[in-house]
Amino acid sequence: MPTFANPDAAGIALKILIYSINYAPEMIGVGRSTGEIGAYLDENGFDVSVVTTPPHYPGWHARPPYSAWRYAQETRAGVKILRCPILLRTKIHGIWRLIAPLSFALTSAPVALWKMVTGRPDVVLCIEPTVFTAPAGLLSRLLGAHTVLHVQDLEIDAAFAVGHLKGDFLQKIAVAMESWLLRRFSTVITISEQMRKRLIAKGVEPGRIGLVRNWVDMTKIKPIAGDNAFRAELGLSREDFIVLYAGNIGAKQSLDVVVEAARQLTSTPGVHFVIAGDGPEKPRLVQNCAILPNVHFLPLQPEERLCELLNLADLHVLPQSSGAADLVLPSKLGGMLASGKPVLATADADTELFEVLYGTAILVPAGDSRAMAREIGILAREGSHPALGDGRKLAQIFDRENSLAKFAAFLRGQVSPGTEAA
Repeated sequence: MPTFANPDAAGIALKILIYSINYAPEMIGVGRSTGEIGAYLDENGFDVSVVTTPPHYPGWHARPPYSAWRYAQETRAGVKILRCPILLRTKIHGIWRLIAPLSFALTSAPVALWKMVTGRPDVVLCIEPTVFTAPAGLLSRLLGAHTVLHVQDLEIDAAFAVGHLKGDFLQKIAVAMESWLLRRFSTVITISEQMRKRLIAKGVEPGRIGLVRNWVDMTKIKPIAGDNAFRAELGLSREDFIVLYAGNIGAKQSLDVVVEAARQLTSTPGVHFVIAGDGPEKPRLVQNCAILPNVHFLPLQPEERLCELLNLADLHVLPQSSGAADLVLPSKLGGMLASGKPVLATADADTELFEVLYGTAILVPAGDSRAMAREIGILAREGSHPALGDGRKLAQIFDRENSLAKFAAFLRGQVSPGTEAA
């Protein structure tokens, strides 16, 4: 990997082009983390440009003043952003899991190539999802750019694992194409050790893979004492035991397990479930929970209320589809731990999520709503649980400053990916 001069020392900013389907001001997921990468790089002397879509996640629709149908440009946190059209629908299932990212790849490719030719970036940083932007991003190598892929989600594997896409033949073609593209990036950065192993299995050389875990700002997300405004808004008392899920509401989150656990606890006084967020599965969940008096819904919350929302919980729940367990490592985990509140996760013993949380969180098998309900009942009744440890202490491995500094070092070429420990 080439070593670039330190932009601050040389007085010449290293030019970075970020090519991503998600970016700020999206409040959760890949858009949030990629937006923080862009802002951090700008603050630390990089010259950053972005090619992306209008903000649309997790609801899969663009909100005013943005439009999904037109090109636009803006500057945010010092970063120059070009937004390209994307085909969207709120019911984003099946073939639409291909159509939406493919439409962005097609509308953005001319813009990205124009930025590469006219701006001559030193580094082109592509984000997966979506791998559909990789072909255009890789063309920058012809202009001498260093190509980096940040793998937040093994989207091809995950799409087949949760049933968005089906068919052995289609899967073989998609996996083969993905593998061919992955092997052509100069550096690949991912977020977990299990995802790193999967990338190696797909043919990426171990020495070209770096690991940077998703992060949380522990100065902003922290325990808060006293009354919580969300309890009052929901009509819940200080004595009620709140089980909270906050984040994307999609197929990979397997929230049916949480709903079924809530159904089993309807006769347990004072135990309430709050699902806060948005996503393609939310309308169905709201309908299914209409007869459950102990389940409440909140919309996606703005940044300034995130800490208070996470402190609403007496227990955070982190459900996940068993098929997608090691294909993603939920970015919401850091915030849960940093809040200082107990965490219950569905994680099988052979997964990285289990290994990371063992000794700190309550762990039940993926898909086991009966076990989830049982453990929630124990904690609500006893006020403690033998499986729980210090979440704030574990959250330090997701520290924002350390993770972003490490990411910037990879881009500068100051750290060789293969030498970095997880």
